[in-house]
Amino acid sequence: MTILDQIVAQKRLEVAQRKAEIEVATLEQMPDFKRPPISARNAVQDFRSTGIIAEFKRKSPSKGTINDSADVAQTTQGYVKAGAAVLSVLTDEPFFGGTPADLQAARQANPGTPILRKDFIIDPYQLFEAKAWGADLVLLIASCLTSEEVAEFSNLAHNLGLEVLLEVHDEEELDRSLGVNIDLVGVNNRNLKTFVTNIDTSLQLVERIPDTYAKITESGLHDAATMRQLMQAGYDGFLIGEAFMKTNDPATALASLVEAYTAAISLSI
Repeated sequence: MTILDQIVAQKRLEVAQRKAEIEVATLEQMPDFKRPPISARNAVQDFRSTGIIAEFKRKSPSKGTINDSADVAQTTQGYVKAGAAVLSVLTDEPFFGGTPADLQAARQANPGTPILRKDFIIDPYQLFEAKAWGADLVLLIASCLTSEEVAEFSNLAHNLGLEVLLEVHDEEELDRSLGVNIDLVGVNNRNLKTFVTNIDTSLQLVERIPDTYAKITESGLHDAATMRQLMQAGYDGFLIGEAFMKTNDPATALASLVEAYTAAISLSI
């Protein structure tokens, strides 16, 4: 059984328990459920944007504990101040150390910034949770879902006012999962079966993603030169977390990368 298989199996148990404890009708009454959504796609494609989706992540299956002392509100506010276009907050606890409270705290601290609920969505119920907890955007991982589930979940997400980031790892996942209710396509450079990263994955797939979608490259992004290479290849945005979270001051790490990236882009014009 791969790490991904373990995560999905655990997720099914978690979701079944939460569904038994909190009804959808209760989620629909939470204050953030009626909050007007903020477009993550517009945020990364704005010509003034860094395109960076900055992630708050305490740990991962491949790296173990990354940062267990950072405060989610302080860190995400620092991200926004440093130039993050979108925030990503992990809500998976067993494998990534995230909680619903993290997403809610980030939402309260950053009312004007779009937020991605970063989790393994395997049930429509989780979309109602995302909306209730304050997310604007949800992640659908093609390797966890059938093409029918991607279509069903993305349609429901749009009906709830949520945008959809479809994550793929190869050509097969991309071709079978694209649909009308996808807003952003993320190419994950990390193989979820081995957790090895390689940016060639993004470079190989970029031209196969239609320009009707915002194009995001994910994982293994640590330096301005790589970001410039991927931007020139056609990517609109970059999902980065570990490079920031492994430092003592994630927001300062982001600010330094933004400065270097801005300088690199200026040199290429």
